Amino acid sequence: MKASLLIPTVFATIGSLLIIFKASPKTVLETRIAKSKDRTSTSNRLSEIGLDSALDFDKFRTKQIVYTASTGFICLLFSIFLRVSPVSALLFAIFASVLAFVAIDRDLSQKVKKQRLMIDSEFPAVIEMYSLALSAGETPLVAMERISKSAKGSLAKDFSIVVAQVKSGKAFHIALDDMGRGTESLLIRKFIDSLIIATLRGAPITEVLQRHAQEAREAQRNRVMGAAAKAEISMMVPVVFLILPISILFALWPSLANLNLIAGA
Repeated sequence: MKASLLIPTVFATIGSLLIIFKASPKTVLETRIAKSKDRTSTSNRLSEIGLDSALDFDKFRTKQIVYTASTGFICLLFSIFLRVSPVSALLFAIFASVLAFVAIDRDLSQKVKKQRLMIDSEFPAVIEMYSLALSAGETPLVAMERISKSAKGSLAKDFSIVVAQVKSGKAFHIALDDMGRGTESLLIRKFIDSLIIATLRGAPITEVLQRHAQEAREAQRNRVMGAAAKAEISMMVPVVFLILPISILFALWPSLANLNLIAGA
């Protein structure tokens, strides 16, 4: 099949599919998005970065599908322009489309990972503030409201959501439990569970918070040490494969030059 015939064939195929679906492209796209098999997983990741509505999921999936289709179509036209065989052009377009789809999904996972690291890094300071507020005689809800207004960050926003839910009529421990279920951080989950138990049983909350703050500091220290160890290994790569061979070459070059002169003589 020649390139001049392949372009009309592509557009004819797209038109035929639209006729078969008997609907506009927008309707077909919305139907496919609503039937996504990984909707729960993607929605959970979006909610962790603050995009927790159904409209946010639709926007993300629409962006992913449109970018994937556009990438495949552009690669197909580029292959046709280079007079590549139809089979190779189609395979290249499919590969590029899959790569674009995976890249967008991986970008979302990276944002979620960055968000979790940010929450874990700010957790010790927020818990210490919360412990000081409780030690000053404030109730857990009032202390949480004070932190949500004075502090910045993802954890402070979660505190403001809990305060708003309690003011709207939800029980404090239920709002805390919803907050714990909405995060994947093990430190925050343990803190929420301990705070719920201490609130329901009347245990001293200050001691619980101080213990969690100390554990969070140790976890943060271990995380920094692990990152430093990985950085040391990364720094060894240019030293071993670039600087060390050049140093050996400079050390051996005069001897090799003298040997060449002797052999030439």
